[in-house]
Amino acid sequence: MGAFLTLSTSAVVILLVICRGFCVDIIGGAEVAPHSRPFMALIQGKQGNVICGGALIKANWVLTAAHCNVEGAKVILGAHSQKAREREKQFFQIAKRISYQYYCPYSKENDIMLLQLQRRAKINKAVNVIALPTSDDDLKPGTICSVAGWGQTHNQPKTLSDTLREVNVTVISRQICNDNKHYKNQPVITDNMICAGAKNGGKDSCNGDSGGPLICKNMMRGITAFGKKNKCGTVDGPGIYTRLTKQYLHWIRKTIGGA
Repeated sequence: MGAFLTLSTSAVVILLVICRGFCVDIIGGAEVAPHSRPFMALIQGKQGNVICGGALIKANWVLTAAHCNVEGAKVILGAHSQKAREREKQFFQIAKRISYQYYCPYSKENDIMLLQLQRRAKINKAVNVIALPTSDDDLKPGTICSVAGWGQTHNQPKTLSDTLREVNVTVISRQICNDNKHYKNQPVITDNMICAGAKNGGKDSCNGDSGGPLICKNMMRGITAFGKKNKCGTVDGPGIYTRLTKQYLHWIRKTIGGA
């Protein structure tokens, strides 16, 4: 996994340069029913390549990861297929991008960003907001969560999914994630992060899934952030997600206000 960017054939080199070893698609999951995740946002580059995912939290605001390079990108809501024409799709230019002020690309801390859309989305069955959590209580190891995206489905070949896919992942303790069999404190998995995967591997987010929501007990609790380069779904490289802590939730609500 890694800093979850685009993986079109022409973008593989770009991905390797930008991710610097840390990027996130869905490994071991399954295609969801079309438009059954109405909060999912697809962030697409000028060439139609998948850059990242995101979550609609207000009619004109999308929550995603700070490492996503959204320069010149557009946001698509109501998508199931990233390529097919779908009447449910709504297209938006990005009016403003606001990264958390203390985001650090080296430590991977504070990997969270807000995108203000140029206009408000039309809310319907295919496009709707996801509620933010009312509590930032830490998730216990063993908690089952789900993550969705249009990202890579295999380490080799590096092919993105055309349709939205989802997989269940299990929360793993930070102590285990930081040990010598996993991340070795490089980077340190902090209290601002959630580590989640599968005991025997095979279930994970991957390149292209960055910015998508981690949902636990029917509530968004995190944002897909990073993993190990070319090791999506491996035992030693479970996915890492930005945890929606009290400080982040306060920042989000203060930023989006009544806009």
